[in-house]
Amino acid sequence: MTTVHDARPLRERLQALIGELPPDSAAVGPLVDQLGGQGLLLLTMLLTLVFLIPVSIPGVSTVFGAVIVMIGISRLMDRPLWLPQAVRRREVATGRLRGALELGIVWVRRLERISRPGRMTRLVDGRVVTPFNDLALILGALLLMAPFGFIPFSNTLPGVALMCLAIGLMQRDGVLILLGHLGNVLSIVYFAVLLGGGGMAIRSLWTNYWPF
Repeated sequence: MTTVHDARPLRERLQALIGELPPDSAAVGPLVDQLGGQGLLLLTMLLTLVFLIPVSIPGVSTVFGAVIVMIGISRLMDRPLWLPQAVRRREVATGRLRGALELGIVWVRRLERISRPGRMTRLVDGRVVTPFNDLALILGALLLMAPFGFIPFSNTLPGVALMCLAIGLMQRDGVLILLGHLGNVLSIVYFAVLLGGGGMAIRSLWTNYWPF
């Protein structure tokens, strides 16, 4: 079955969705389906905003990272985001939802200022590039979930990488996608240094206190 993609800009789709919201509450499943792939990328970007401070937030990164992993898998498999039926049927108050969507429109406007659609589009999509970028989203989310506690920048680096990837895919900006891949690489290097430093510290303690 061929999926029909909505070609309207995300800002127009969000505005239309706000106008179609029922007065009291709405089910989660149909709302997620209506947002589509671009809406999920916007959700990815919004989830990473909290990690732009240089201090890790234990617990939050695990939950948000898991959501982004599911988004990446849905994109990789070219299927709608899978949610448990209990979650899809859950009703949310449309008053709060309307406010969140309006915030999303504000951020979409900001994205239009900092990104340049059409730059290096060969890095945006293609038979090889598309799954590679989706795997990069999953990798960034897994790095975000790494259990490094309160170590500075352990959430910031993968958070910035995910934001660049999400914006680049939304705006078809290959430069930002390239920066997202670079952010993933820097995150891996940073974590490797942390693990290496921790291993050296443990080895030093072992040598000094248990020389035999």
